[in-house]
Amino acid sequence: MRPFTSRVTQPTPAERVLSILTAAHSMTVVSDGHDPVEVHRLDGTAAMGHIHLHEPSEPGLAPAGPRVPVRLEFTDIAPTPVRDRTRARVTVTGLLSAPYSTESAESTCMEFGQAVFEDDRGRAFVTLDTLQETDPDPIASSEAGMLTHLVDDHGELVPLLLRLVQPQPDKGVKRILPLAMDRYGVTLRLEYSGSHRDVRLPFAKPLARLDQAGPQIHALLAAARRASHRNQLLT
Repeated sequence: MRPFTSRVTQPTPAERVLSILTAAHSMTVVSDGHDPVEVHRLDGTAAMGHIHLHEPSEPGLAPAGPRVPVRLEFTDIAPTPVRDRTRARVTVTGLLSAPYSTESAESTCMEFGQAVFEDDRGRAFVTLDTLQETDPDPIASSEAGMLTHLVDDHGELVPLLLRLVQPQPDKGVKRILPLAMDRYGVTLRLEYSGSHRDVRLPFAKPLARLDQAGPQIHALLAAARRASHRNQLLT
């Protein structure tokens, strides 16, 4: 758990991992001696609903028989049509008591080894203890729907948020789209002719509940309108 007493504007790697595992509807399962298995859960059940992570067994308490090393691979894809939609990758390693099967109707228990989080800023290793101490993001499973709603139904408002970017970006921005949203704020992707860059717009305070997301977005838009008005008065 991370206290909300300091000004935090970005999720930690552990928070990102937990959000990706919570929202993922597909994963690749790689086991020694077996072909990779693509798992797609398109019925509203997150992929991790089929895998239960637990702590490594203590010496002498491990299940009898050989265990199967396994790797779960997740790719975090932006729900909006930005350039280069891959936002991050998560790899979870561990052990199974038997080869993974998509035919099983029950959750498969996996002895957790470690999680590796990778994005454009680098790589981070996350332990099970850290994941268990991390509060889930209240908007993780709703982020995709909220971002696509913003683009599809209120797309004309997105460029307005550029007024909040400091320092103001160079001229030549061709397109502005929301890339991500979490409890701490919104990430915009600014696309140029041959490149792009991401900018962060933090909320006034981290979200504690899903129903706080709408008011915080409206607060950012209101601040952007005020900034636009000030700029007009100064010209």
